[in-house]
Amino acid sequence: MDKKLLVFLGLLGLSFILLLIASFIPLSIATDVVKLLILAVAVVANVLAFSSRYYLYMILPLFQQRTRNITLSDQSPYWLSSTSDSILRKEGDDFLATVYINIPLYRSATEMSDEEKLDFAQQVSRLVGISKEPTRFTTQLYVMNKDSYIQKLRDTITMVEEEEAKLVASNAAQSEIERVRGKSAMWRKMLDNVGRGSSLELSSYAALSARGGKEFEAISMVQQKARELMSGIGATFGVSPNIVLGNELLKFVEPEYLIPFSTISEQITKNIQEEVI
Repeated sequence: MDKKLLVFLGLLGLSFILLLIASFIPLSIATDVVKLLILAVAVVANVLAFSSRYYLYMILPLFQQRTRNITLSDQSPYWLSSTSDSILRKEGDDFLATVYINIPLYRSATEMSDEEKLDFAQQVSRLVGISKEPTRFTTQLYVMNKDSYIQKLRDTITMVEEEEAKLVASNAAQSEIERVRGKSAMWRKMLDNVGRGSSLELSSYAALSARGGKEFEAISMVQQKARELMSGIGATFGVSPNIVLGNELLKFVEPEYLIPFSTISEQITKNIQEEVI
């Protein structure tokens, strides 16, 4: 049974029982106060019953406040779909699927003339009118997680060093050894430059949602809407938009993906070192 309906019927039942109890209490000076208290509690229960439709999230903690842990919701806030192209969440008995579409825009306002800026603004206006469904268009800056890229650089440096060691051991030509040493110095310089500060990634995307009674129904509907929107985006800007897949979706909902933990810890360490120096 739905939680809202269960709370409503429970409070309404409590109010009815209290009214029955009050009706059987005889009228007398000694029992009038008790009867008034029971009637007051019944009225409060009745008000809470009809308020639970809109304020259930506030009413539930009142009954659970004496427990150690208060659970406002026992449902997951969201989860990734089996197709890895949408984020799902439950709203009552319905499923809500949300798709994020990456829009690869390579134009910058700082490099445009006034005429080009006006043309771009008109394109954005047409973009807003493409979809009849509510759609969110956003351009956002993200802190890049450079851990994987830095690890690739380190692996490359290790391979180049091994190559240099083999050339030295085999008495190869000095020119060949110098070439490999130059390659190693290039990769090391690149690693030093990458690790000095944080890098930002600019992402333009569109997000739209669809509701369905079943999980697959919501996913199917939002995929269809996404295809229609992508077709309009491609025609308007002359680019090839794509649906964001897998863990990349999490950067729209998880702060850890928006600002990677490793980047934060690196920045904290840097600040501490500067203070010590």
